[in-house]
Amino acid sequence: MTTDLSWMLTDIVTNVPKARHVVLLSADGIPRGATDGLLERDVETISAAMAGMQSLSRATAHFIEPVEDPQWHQTIIEFSHGWIFLIGAGQGAYLAAAAEPDVDIQQISFRMHRLVARLGNNLTAPPRVEAEEPPQGAAGTARDAGADRSGLVLDDLDEVIADVRGARHAVLLGVNGLPRGATSGISRDLVDTISAAMTGIHAYSRVTSRFAGVQDDAGWRQTVIEFQHGWIFLIAASGGSLLAAAAEHDTDIEEFTTRLHQAVARLGEYRMPREGVRSDV
Repeated sequence: MTTDLSWMLTDIVTNVPKARHVVLLSADGIPRGATDGLLERDVETISAAMAGMQSLSRATAHFIEPVEDPQWHQTIIEFSHGWIFLIGAGQGAYLAAAAEPDVDIQQISFRMHRLVARLGNNLTAPPRVEAEEPPQGAAGTARDAGADRSGLVLDDLDEVIADVRGARHAVLLGVNGLPRGATSGISRDLVDTISAAMTGIHAYSRVTSRFAGVQDDAGWRQTVIEFQHGWIFLIAASGGSLLAAAAEHDTDIEEFTTRLHQAVARLGEYRMPREGVRSDV
């Protein structure tokens, strides 16, 4: 690694109980440093996955609502055996930390951001990450429910969006990554774009499982993306399906996620043609 900054990363694993590993990486997935206890090939895999994760995370900003200057804050991945946190660490650099399930989330977040401030003197610019522009036409009119939306609206998801203040949109994805349903008031173009991005985010999330810890029955639970203007949640649904949902930043997150999980349970009985997916998948 060039300009190895591993020596600075030990602050987190030394001072945060239950913290496991820390990796510093460039935006193109090149490791800049890592704490002890990780094999070099694992550091390289994690760095590549985290680079892809942050790129896709930032590209989903318009799922909440189109804003002129969307700013990505962090991406959090939850497994049954631990957590992974990803934040910006300067222009073109990112800091990833892994921890056990019962880590103090506020403490590790504080230590990560303090470390980023220290790293600012060793990297090219102070930390500030702006979200990428959405693909042409993807943001569109997020509230425009065109004629192509017929047959895709799911009442259970609409009920959650209507009842929780600040909730915006939700999309149900099949195991093949194709949309199986969505809330009303969202364009088909946006549904398709978010479905593709969320499929990639799910894949990157699962690749990072070993970073959180090695466990035979480890399972991915959710990936949460925080922006200045809101939140995006990707959670496991029944039968390998995924549920993606967006909300404004001042939404009651506990209420929102509780209602989403309740809807997921009811959606287990929802059936729709799966476009080429075998029934035994």
